[in-house]
Amino acid sequence: MSSIGTGYDLSSTTFSPDGRIFQVEYAQKAVDNSGTAMGLLCKDGVVLGVEKLVMSKMLCEGTSRRVHTVDDHAGMATAGLTADGRQLVYRARGEAENYENLYGSPIPGHVLAERLAGFVHVYTLYWFVRPFGAAALLATYDEDGPALSLVEPTGLVCRYVGTAIGKAKQAAKNEIEKLDTKNMTCREGAKKVAEILYRIHDEVKDKAFELELTWVCDESGRKHVRVPEDFKRECEEEAKRLEEMDED
Repeated sequence: MSSIGTGYDLSSTTFSPDGRIFQVEYAQKAVDNSGTAMGLLCKDGVVLGVEKLVMSKMLCEGTSRRVHTVDDHAGMATAGLTADGRQLVYRARGEAENYENLYGSPIPGHVLAERLAGFVHVYTLYWFVRPFGAAALLATYDEDGPALSLVEPTGLVCRYVGTAIGKAKQAAKNEIEKLDTKNMTCREGAKKVAEILYRIHDEVKDKAFELELTWVCDESGRKHVRVPEDFKRECEEEAKRLEEMDED
């Protein structure tokens, strides 16, 4: 009975006999069924990329974005339930604003990640709320340098040199492990992110997607901004060309 959650998945405060919390596992499933998001920590900053699945041909381009600016020096990409991810963005923005009002300086990346993770974890502790069905990739660039952090629905937070979340996360991670990110610029990283997202996208099973690319790096003045449109098009064209070469 405990292996399928029967009788133990009615509340996030109930452990199964083998120590599992099924509500949190269901939240992770929501993330795993989402379009892929990935981040790369390069020598001069961090790149975020998202495979935003287009659910309807009638949607306007740019609707329901999954990469957001949290503060000048921080950006966030989400996977999972879009509305839940948006609430995490609002919370992160509030934490950044409160920190700056109190201390007079931008919030350090690791502090922002840990505060957001604590907020997410609280929603796994009480029966009258449910866990967030979203995970967040945080890209920051502060006095300690660039950093990439992942906040999971459990409230766990870890720093990475490169990682991915979403339905094709394992395939993306396999590609990331082949990269020498320590010696890679964000321009090179953006091209690699686009290449990987196009390569792992299954055109047969999945809907069409929009590519979202942002970075926080030396070139952007250590501010989180969207990759310039002309360079983004260049990344997409090269990714499509490489994908066609692989098919041939």
